[in-house]
Amino acid sequence: MKQEDHRIVPAWAAGIAVASIGVGAGITGVGCGAWLVLNGLASVTLNSVLMVTLPLAGLAMIVTAIGGAINKARAAITTNVYEAPVTQHTVIDNSSTTRGMFFARTRNTIR
Repeated sequence: MKQEDHRIVPAWAAGIAVASIGVGAGITGVGCGAWLVLNGLASVTLNSVLMVTLPLAGLAMIVTAIGGAINKARAAITTNVYEAPVTQHTVIDNSSTTRGMFFARTRNTIR
């Protein structure tokens, strides 16, 4: 007579199994990515580096020149012109109290 198989896997065991499969697949992906990067770096030549970086350097130079021109144009505009004399009145009130021999308290009020 055939017996039915009713084994129950605990949840923690199923979780560990799924996690280990995910970690294994992730490490395999990281390894393949590292191999591709290192394989690409092994075939780098001066001409390939220049062909990639020269357009970026040219673009950066153009952006810098435009930014400098805008900055100089904005600096030439003056919005605040003061033609009258400027005076400032400051009044300082000091009050000092001493209690005992060592403790002093000073209050400064600036208006």
